[in-house]
Amino acid sequence: MMKTLLTIAFLAASSYCVQAQTTGIEALPTSTIFVASSGMWEQDALPQKESQQNAAGTRGYYKIAAMRQADGTAKIYLQRIAYTADGPQLVETVELEEFAQMKAYVTDVRPESSNGASDLPGLFVTVHLKTDPKQKEADAWTVLIDELGDMKIEKASN
Repeated sequence: MMKTLLTIAFLAASSYCVQAQTTGIEALPTSTIFVASSGMWEQDALPQKESQQNAAGTRGYYKIAAMRQADGTAKIYLQRIAYTADGPQLVETVELEEFAQMKAYVTDVRPESSNGASDLPGLFVTVHLKTDPKQKEADAWTVLIDELGDMKIEKASN
């Protein structure tokens, strides 16, 4: 009987530890196949009537996420994440329609550099994809956002 109670207590404690270690990650959809955080954006100070907290302007980073669909193709999303005193905060999410129109099978998403956030505004990410799952080599496409926030998606030239 004592052995059974110890076993139950150990299993309960183990279950609690596993749950504590994975808190938050289970919110990530299982359809997420690639995520890359890269680049930096800045927004000028907001008008005077906005709150004092926002008066200094906002800065943050970009995140690109590829989500697998039931048919094996992927939808690709761009997010702007703001740096806040309480940690990262989602500002906006937009689907990159250019990739949806291709019905792309995404094989990789890579930032320009793995050295962390840049000091200069902008984003450069390469998305490797196939438009036919039987295609041997993936094509490379770039997602480029300049310092003014203008975005361009084009087939990589190199």
